Amino acid sequence: MKKMLGEERRLQILAQLKKSNTPITGTDLAKFANVSRQVIVNDITLLKARNEPIIATSQGYIYMHQDQLYQTVERTIPCFHTPEEAEDELMVIVDCGGTVKNVIVEHPIYGDITASIMVSNRHDVEKFVQRVSETQASYLSALTGGTHLHVISAPSVEILDLIEQNLQKKGYLVTDQ
Repeated sequence: MKKMLGEERRLQILAQLKKSNTPITGTDLAKFANVSRQVIVNDITLLKARNEPIIATSQGYIYMHQDQLYQTVERTIPCFHTPEEAEDELMVIVDCGGTVKNVIVEHPIYGDITASIMVSNRHDVEKFVQRVSETQASYLSALTGGTHLHVISAPSVEILDLIEQNLQKKGYLVTDQ
C-alpha cells in the first residue's frame, strides 16, 4: 500500500473519524494511512489547531459532531478515593448514564493537570482500567492522595444529580465538612 502524504492523509483521517461511531486508535489510523503512529499524533495536532473537534481518549480518537456537542449538560464533580476504588467510582457514574470526560488534579508545580478519559459504559471502564493495569501506570489522583475532579456529561441535570447522590452514598464525593 502506498504511503499517504500530508494534506491528503489528514483529510482521509478526518473522514475516518467523522464516519466512526467508536474511537479509532492512533495505531489503526497509522495502518490505514501507512505511516507511523507519531505521524498520526502530529496530524491530529494539526487538525485540532484548525478547530476540528477531535478528542483523544484512552480508547482512541473521537470526532465530536455538532449534535453531540449540544445535547448534554456537564458538571465538574470533586471526588476522593483510593486507586483500588477507581473502577467502582467510574462504574457508578456510567451506570447512572453519565460520561466521564476527564480527570483534573492540582499539581504544586504545574497547576491543574487534565487528562481525557471519555468512558460512557461498563465496557469502556473495563478497557480503561485494564490499560492502566497493563501499563503499570498510576492514576493521576495518586499525585494528590486521591483528591481529583471529573468533568461529567449527561443527557440531563437530573442524571447529574443522581450521579452525585450515588457517589456520595459510596463516600467518593468531596463535600463541605
